[in-house]
Amino acid sequence: MGTRHYPLQNAHFLFPGSISVWHLTFQMRPSQEAGSVRSTMSDIRHSLVRRDALNAAKELLYHLDLYFSSQLQTAPVPMVEKGPIELLEEFVYHVPKDRNPKPKRLNSLQELQLLEIMCSYFQEQTKDSVRQILFSSLFSPQGNKADDSRMAMLGKLVSMAVAVLRVPVLECAASWLQRTPAIYCVRLARALVDDYCSLVPGSVQTLKQIFSASPRFCCQFITAVTTLFDLSSDELIPPNDLLEMVVSWIFEDPRLILITFLNTPIAANLPIGYLELTPLTGLIRWCVKAPLAYKRRRKSSLSNGHVGSKLILKDSASSTDQDCQELYSKLHLSILQVMMILQGHLTEKNLYGRLGLVLFDHMVPLVEEMNRLSDELSPLNASREIELSLDRLAQALQVAMASGALLCTRDDLRTVCSRLPHNNLLQLVISGPVQAQQQQSAHVSLPPGFYPHIHTPPLGYPTHGARPAHPTLPSVQSFIPGMTFPYRPLH
Repeated sequence: MGTRHYPLQNAHFLFPGSISVWHLTFQMRPSQEAGSVRSTMSDIRHSLVRRDALNAAKELLYHLDLYFSSQLQTAPVPMVEKGPIELLEEFVYHVPKDRNPKPKRLNSLQELQLLEIMCSYFQEQTKDSVRQILFSSLFSPQGNKADDSRMAMLGKLVSMAVAVLRVPVLECAASWLQRTPAIYCVRLARALVDDYCSLVPGSVQTLKQIFSASPRFCCQFITAVTTLFDLSSDELIPPNDLLEMVVSWIFEDPRLILITFLNTPIAANLPIGYLELTPLTGLIRWCVKAPLAYKRRRKSSLSNGHVGSKLILKDSASSTDQDCQELYSKLHLSILQVMMILQGHLTEKNLYGRLGLVLFDHMVPLVEEMNRLSDELSPLNASREIELSLDRLAQALQVAMASGALLCTRDDLRTVCSRLPHNNLLQLVISGPVQAQQQQSAHVSLPPGFYPHIHTPPLGYPTHGARPAHPTLPSVQSFIPGMTFPYRPLH
């Protein structure tokens, strides 16, 4: 792009007129330096006002680099004070101030140059702590009118980092996704999906390559997109390119979706309104709702299409949807595999039975949505899709409970699932084990969470009184000696 970059120690050559500020900082001891830089915020602003918009923005970045570097010498986790945030809002995001009612703004070329400068700065800064705090200062929402500009700039920066593979930017973005409310995280996810899955056909391959460069960002990105695309409407079904990419990542290495959980200190109470530690819940939602959501979309497309084009529309949609359903099957298998290995990680962290990574409170709305969709589609028109969704739900619930990922009782499940259409597998799961205490000694070698295959009669079936055996028939032979197998109707 023609912009030449200089190391930080030569920053005074890049910004004529600021030599006194830079040398003042470098010549002081750390304790004096921090106080002096803090006291010069107003002086910095006066020097920035005289510059054009691009030079003011990039000079401010270097001033804040020095400021935070000095802070980190005295405090491991310094607080971001109001002064630097206000300067960023004024000279990077151009929020009008009373003292400067007509701020200078960047044109499109200047904005692109600034994004390149940011990318290069985060790439060349060797101290991760400085990178993280400056990234947080730039892009952490403040709940004011500058947030829209922050999110727009962040989306463009991360999109550029994906295109030119700037791993430090992606790592900072991964941390940002972890500590920022989900309503902002989904906006970043939407920006990346628009750039790489919607605007230019085939550009998803560029996004796909970050799998090996920054798995941590990939994990957080998956969590964000499963939160965004929750299949609650036709518009919120994930694009085919995005689905294929996510499935290929997870199928290649299912442990990818546990990276944040395995590398994060676990707090006593996880904050509400933030992304979850893993995308497990969102991915379960995708797999369970997919058959019903795609069926609803086909129904909607056919009802809105022209009579002459309905046959062509149906054929093309069926072919595409079939490919997608195969991807969801692969994804469902990967999720079950992940949850089967999760128990060991929870035990190692001493969190087994104490931390649920699949929250029961999030399963409740999922079941309610499934019930609504089943009623909307009707069993007569979507019996196969309803059966597949219920099978996947039952498998996910069973494996999640057995692995310790889902903490709830069978009574909870019975209550939540009572209004769903009948499904044999789901009935087995929510019925639960019978005489667990008596059978525990017989299964002492089994891992925690394992349920012997003995169940109470499914919900909805009456309890029949004992009847004498037919004199011409042999007595019932149990499948396992000493264990009775209760009668279940097949219909």
